[in-house]
Amino acid sequence: MGKAKKRSFHLGINDRVSNLSREDAVKIVASELVNGAEDVYGLITLFGLSAEELLEAGASYEAVMGIRGLLK
Repeated sequence: MGKAKKRSFHLGINDRVSNLSREDAVKIVASELVNGAEDVYGLITLFGLSAEELLEAGASYEAVMGIRGLLK
């Protein structure tokens, strides 16, 4: 991959996160935890999400307890 394409790719990733609100992050994390995805750890640590927020958004208790080390 060339330098320009690599820069464009990384700019797209950063733009997506900069436009993401806390409520949107909680919804994304809760839905991904239900599906069993593990790529939400970055959002959890970035926003400093709590277990209560995730449980209220619909994440299962077992999934939240599985990642309790990352949560406040």
